[in-house]
Amino acid sequence: MNKARWIGLALLAAAPLAGMGDYPLHLIILCLLWAFVYTGWAVMGRLGMVSLGHGAFLGVGAYVVVMGWNHFHISPWLGLPLALAATAALAFLIGYPCFRFKIVGHYFALVTLALSEVVRLIIIALRDYTGGSLGVTPKTALAKASWSLSAMQFSSKLVWFYVILMVWLAGLWIWTRVDRSMSRLALEAISQEEDAAASIGMSVTRLKLGVTMVSALMTCVGGVLYAQYQLYVNPESVSGIGISLQMVFGAIAGGMFVRLGPTVGAVFTLLLAEGLRLTIGHDIHGLDATIYGLMLVLFIIFMPKGILGAAIEAYEKRRRAPRVAPA
Repeated sequence: MNKARWIGLALLAAAPLAGMGDYPLHLIILCLLWAFVYTGWAVMGRLGMVSLGHGAFLGVGAYVVVMGWNHFHISPWLGLPLALAATAALAFLIGYPCFRFKIVGHYFALVTLALSEVVRLIIIALRDYTGGSLGVTPKTALAKASWSLSAMQFSSKLVWFYVILMVWLAGLWIWTRVDRSMSRLALEAISQEEDAAASIGMSVTRLKLGVTMVSALMTCVGGVLYAQYQLYVNPESVSGIGISLQMVFGAIAGGMFVRLGPTVGAVFTLLLAEGLRLTIGHDIHGLDATIYGLMLVLFIIFMPKGILGAAIEAYEKRRRAPRVAPA
């Protein structure tokens, strides 16, 4: 099995060298980038903490770096720690009171939903600096060269592919470390019966806050990479309920209880979005969010383990089924 994984990884790493066009390579890059973001959400969501506010963390990561570069000439490499610090403070500000006063379930989801919308409205309100609803483009550093390391800008999609490939692998490693830690077992117990877990000495607030920080910081890194790769951000693409719902749908559709489930969800959602764009276009505003919401409900009802989770379960059942000898 490990050999198959290494072969698959080698084929993925060598795929851009086969001479594919810019558009297929662009789709692969976006799949890996959103797979990393969805994996970050699944680190938290799979342990019973359903957040609808991760669009806030994505938006903070994208806008802090872009605003620092455009207005203060701060390199994105220096803006990244600032974005992570701002995200950690925001996650603590929203997480600690909720976990301390036992705000769980749909109440926690509503609090995080409000957070996502507040960040989006703040971005729009600061239109003199952020460009408001029209968005903003980072100042280019590619006028005299095809790449700028200090500005984290590369005209070659091949460079971005390998950068985001490494980040995606790091996300899978973080997911694995959390999955194999004792904290996961404790958080699963807390999600089932919080009072009973606290009564045997588990630090409920600390454990929940820790995994929330990890999830929020991963999402922030995804926002930074999205802004630097696309060289354009706006409130609708990196914050608000729409992007938060996209993360939830992608992770659940692929299978948030399986390591590669969010990656499968990223491929599924991107193909769905591209299909809608090519067939319907942008004539009907909000259609993509409506379809995401409807399909999210259907996946929760009929396929709660997601596409990959259901496929693995079906394979295991088939392998365990007794074989009937021919007469």
